[in-house]
Amino acid sequence: MRIARLSAAGLAGGAVLALAAVPLAASAHVTVTPSGTAAGGYTVLTFAFSHGCEGSPTTALTFDIPESIESVSPTLNSNWTIEKVADGDRTSQVVYTAITPVEDGFRDTVELSLPLPEDAAGETLAFPVRQTCEVGETNWNQLAEEGEDEPENAAPIIVVTEATGDEHGHGAATDDQAEHDEATAEASDAASGSADVVARVLGIGGLIVGVVGVTLALAARRSRSDA
Repeated sequence: MRIARLSAAGLAGGAVLALAAVPLAASAHVTVTPSGTAAGGYTVLTFAFSHGCEGSPTTALTFDIPESIESVSPTLNSNWTIEKVADGDRTSQVVYTAITPVEDGFRDTVELSLPLPEDAAGETLAFPVRQTCEVGETNWNQLAEEGEDEPENAAPIIVVTEATGDEHGHGAATDDQAEHDEATAEASDAASGSADVVARVLGIGGLIVGVVGVTLALAARRSRSDA
């Protein structure tokens, strides 16, 4: 198992994006707010908490990444260092470690950017979190069964919705760039063609002027000879 370490370099944590229509674990002590939930699209998940472990300051947050998530990019945060724990070719966990422990009663957020599976519409994705404190820890990893109340240590969850057709993933960006490059090439070819036409017209015009000049010069010499 490989661990890749990153340190934040003076970048502030992102603000929470409130989406009232998006399902989430409303009463969990670690909540999640997604920037989008469409299958096949990219989303930024903002995780928030405002408490410690029975009053003890928080020192780390460890996120378990669902197996269906192919990649994840943690957002740098000046209050935390970051570890990506790899299991083979995928990131299975992301660990945020507080540079200064977060006191109980103070709110903080961390973010994960990731692609949602294309075939996951209607599915619930859970992101269990282990909250480590100076004294003790809490695992937010419980899932409610259908018809049951939310468990005491509920895991943050999102519900993936149907694809909308306008997801802005890496593939879409690549296609847009290709279209832009093609349009640029066509414009360049058109400009080159216009330049060739102008050059030919000027060349022919210059040739005509030259012929006229030679003709006039010969006529002038002939006139002087006759005189």
